[in-house]
Amino acid sequence: MPARGLDREGRLMRTLNRHRLWQAVVDSGLVALAWMLAFNIRFDYGVPPRYQPFLDFDVILVVVGVKILTFIVFGLYDHWWRYVSIRDIWRSLLAVTVASVIAVTALYFWNPVPGLRLPRGIIVIDWLILLGLVAGARLAARTIFERPGRRRLVSRGRDVLVVGAGDAGQLILREMLKNPNLGYSPTGLVDDDPRKKNLRLHGVRVLGTTDDLAHLLRDNRPDEVIIAIPSAAGETRQRIVNECRDVGVPVKTLPAVHELISGDLNLARQLREVQVEDVLGREAVELDLASIASYVTGETVLVTGAGGSIGSELCRQIAALGADRIILVDHTENALVDIERELAYERRFNSTVPVLADVKNRAKMRRTFDRFRPGVVFHAAAYKHVPLMEANPVESVRNNVFGTGVVAEVASEFGCKRFVLVSTDKAVNPKNVLGQTKAVCEWIAEAAAAREHNGTQFISVRFGNVLGSSGSVIPLFRRQIARGGPVTVTHPEMTRYFMTIPEAVQLIIQAGAIGESGEIYVLDMGPPVRIIDLAHNMIRLSGKEPDVDVEVDFIGVRPGEKLHEELWAKDEESEPATHPKILRCNSMPVDPAWLEDELAELERLVEAGETLDVVNRLGLMVRAPQRVSAEAPAPEPA
Repeated sequence: MPARGLDREGRLMRTLNRHRLWQAVVDSGLVALAWMLAFNIRFDYGVPPRYQPFLDFDVILVVVGVKILTFIVFGLYDHWWRYVSIRDIWRSLLAVTVASVIAVTALYFWNPVPGLRLPRGIIVIDWLILLGLVAGARLAARTIFERPGRRRLVSRGRDVLVVGAGDAGQLILREMLKNPNLGYSPTGLVDDDPRKKNLRLHGVRVLGTTDDLAHLLRDNRPDEVIIAIPSAAGETRQRIVNECRDVGVPVKTLPAVHELISGDLNLARQLREVQVEDVLGREAVELDLASIASYVTGETVLVTGAGGSIGSELCRQIAALGADRIILVDHTENALVDIERELAYERRFNSTVPVLADVKNRAKMRRTFDRFRPGVVFHAAAYKHVPLMEANPVESVRNNVFGTGVVAEVASEFGCKRFVLVSTDKAVNPKNVLGQTKAVCEWIAEAAAAREHNGTQFISVRFGNVLGSSGSVIPLFRRQIARGGPVTVTHPEMTRYFMTIPEAVQLIIQAGAIGESGEIYVLDMGPPVRIIDLAHNMIRLSGKEPDVDVEVDFIGVRPGEKLHEELWAKDEESEPATHPKILRCNSMPVDPAWLEDELAELERLVEAGETLDVVNRLGLMVRAPQRVSAEAPAPEPA
């Protein structure tokens, strides 16, 4: 009882602290009004004198006090009336009912008129009237706050046209109408579905379809357009942006589906300028969450390169999927601290273990695996910048090739269930050191699968460039545009495959769920994008024109770069996998014995620091690998 009393007192203090005392004052008046109306409705020709004491001030004060305290206990003042919901109305029904029962019980024991009981009709009528007044007052408050014309009476704000009349569009409208401080006044909606034309959502009319957007912008120019279609493909967003730019109307957007955070919409935080990732992105990836959860949920998962672009997103999504613990392995101190703090403070995932280590350090890796016994390993640690790798081939081989070899061997030694290698499209017909090292990494995983008999599955996932990753072309272009140019493009015909980081990581995790040991999986990258088009898009999205406000310079292809990346080698064929955006690479595996000999020689050259010999040996390996023919017997386990 004392604890409950303290809770009630705390609720009352919170109510007062939230400046909602006026709500209790209004309800007090409604309680008194309902009580008096009940008597006047029950008795058609005036309240008989013998019942007049029930209308005395002290009796009404008791009724009001009992019912308002009951309302406080039921939390009727924990929310502003402008945000009232169906759940709040049901809570009001329960609170009014309980309050009426308690008030009648109190009058029964107190009995201001000895020998005279309160008529049952009064009790029912009072309950009905009070319920109508309490619920009606809240609904009226919300209606007044959300009516379309209300903003004009106070502060109109910026007129906005919302693209999308689905769930996201309705959430945006509701948020705008609830919160005048956002400074938005919705003037209309457009939607892809022509059947929604002339419908009204929260009092705002659907003016037409997205095909009508151009003339709607000219006829009734808004101050801003908001794209509220999180699942929209990049080309759809691009078309909307182009039409708005043609008439000089700014555009903002909700993030794509994979970026939205579960829970209530926070318009002020999530609404942002349209970025190049939005117009190059594709339809949202649909994941088979059941298969993913089956191998990630409840597991200890180790992620190498945990502080990098791919590694950190892997950690975010693995945490969201319910991993028991994540071992964060990285050799960069700041990156490791950043991802650990983000998981702990922003995502409320505290089951992390930061391990500051180099994946090439076999002793450190063995101690880490021995201590934490991870069931799943995602190997994302690698050097990845093409020009830097061309200038430092020895370190590239040491880190990418032998680091992968160490982690794969230790994962096998300690019986991990799955080892997923993050690879790249540059491993296909490689012409640079980075691609050659990643091709060898794929072979290492493939050979480990051929030797493995303790249940570990080795899977490689190959994909192209990710939008916005550290060191990629998009951050570079942004910095150059911010400086006023020039934006440097290597070649006018250069193309690349692009994905967003969250999409790539979702498919990596999915491939780990469906993949078979020793297989290489290739993510569906969609059509390649010309880098010059990417540069022009980014310049226009910044509100400027290419070669007018910001100059574009061609600087030539850098060492090791190809004009067009490839997803399949000459001796590889694609096969569909169980997920529509993941393809299986069908090719003859390399000979594990040959690979072991080649790696031994390559390691000797690396340790000796023979740069030219390392480059030549690596190139020869990749150009002429010895493969196991279909007729050859399976290799003996090591």
